[in-house]
Order: sequence, then structure tokens, then C-alpha cells
Amino acid sequence: MLKVDGLNQYYGGSHILRNVAFEAALGEVTVVLGRNGVGKTTLLKSLMGVVPVKTGTVALDGRDLTREPPYERVRAGVGYVPQGREIFGRLTVEENLRMGLAYKSGGTPIPAELYELFPVLQQMLRRRGGDLSGGQQQQLAIARALVAGPTLLLLDEPTEGIQPSIIKDIGGVIRALADRSTMAIVLVEQYYDFAADLADRYLVMQRGEVVARGRGAAMAADGVRRLLAI
Repeated sequence: MLKVDGLNQYYGGSHILRNVAFEAALGEVTVVLGRNGVGKTTLLKSLMGVVPVKTGTVALDGRDLTREPPYERVRAGVGYVPQGREIFGRLTVEENLRMGLAYKSGGTPIPAELYELFPVLQQMLRRRGGDLSGGQQQQLAIARALVAGPTLLLLDEPTEGIQPSIIKDIGGVIRALADRSTMAIVLVEQYYDFAADLADRYLVMQRGEVVARGRGAAMAADGVRRLLAI
């Protein structure tokens, strides 16, 4: 579904992404791991078109998205949950969800299945996003990315600042979405145990490069935890 090849990105004179290449398949969770500052968030922003890439290509289902703006990537089937959630605090839960449908016709309904995945959102439709707990805001951010029915979901550290019970719920939703085999999921994460539970495939980044990759089931045998501690 997603194919990334030779991706390079710079901030000023700093070389942030160095020839990053990988693929993400339908029905699989591809986990990107690494310490702070290795380029994980920049990678997702590059895939989403929030920052332009210097060289390399990004293709989704055979379509070259490398130079497409973010709104065209959304139309092509990319959903993005940024680090820190970035919901609209003064808008209600329902209004936040409808922002995810902005490019569709005004009468497009919010899919009922979102409320099955995140029951708390249906209970709080009229509540402002800024009044939700951190865990509820994270569920809202994921639902907002899902509302348009993406075929690629990009998640940037969804466990950050979230209580353990909600982390477990979010993990269950991610696994359920992957098991439907209707989307590919790329998950940037620092919480090793959460990542290991979900990973079908993994990448480890250091200094902007992919230094290790493999099947999720082999993470322990491959010494991934040790790589993250170096």
C-alpha cells in the first residue's frame, strides 16, 4: 500500500532523514522506533506532506504523492494523527469529527462504527474538545483521522501522556483496524512494550537512518530493546 524510497529531509543545514526506505502493507502495523530526535516525527510529516522532502519518493497504492499537498494526500486515503493530538479545543467533539470530513459533501454522516470503536465520544458529542481528558482527546484525534475512511493511517506516539487503561484501549483499536485488512498502519512509538504487542513489522531509526528492520515477532530475538537504549 505505502512505498517509501530514498527519502531525504533537511532542516537548515541539518540532515534529518537519510535515505529512508520501507513499505507498509494492508492489514499490517509497521512500527517505527527510536529515541527522541532521530527523525521519527519528521518522517511522518514528510509522508503527510506537512514538510516537503528534498529527495526520494512516497507512493500510495501506486500513486506518487511525493509533491502532493496534504489535502490531496487526505483525498488519496492518508489519515494522520499528529504528536500532541492537535484537536480543536474550542470545537465540540462532533465538530472535531466533522473537520475530518471537510473535503466531502456537507451531508456526509459520521460513520457509526467510530462510536463502536470509541464509545466515550458518542457520550460527549456536545462537549468541547478542550474539556476532554488527555486519553479522550487522543481517541478523538484518532477518530478524526478515521472518519474519512483512510487506507493508510499514520500515528505519531499515541501513548504519549495517556493513562494505562486508555493505552490498552487504543492498542485494541489499532489491532482491530489492522485485522480488517482495509488499511496499512504506520505507528511511531517510544513505548517498547506497546509497539512490540502491535508490530507486524518494525523499523529502528538512529540519526535519521533506518538501522534495523524485521518482523514484529522477532523484535526480542533481534535485540530491538537494546538498540533503543544505545
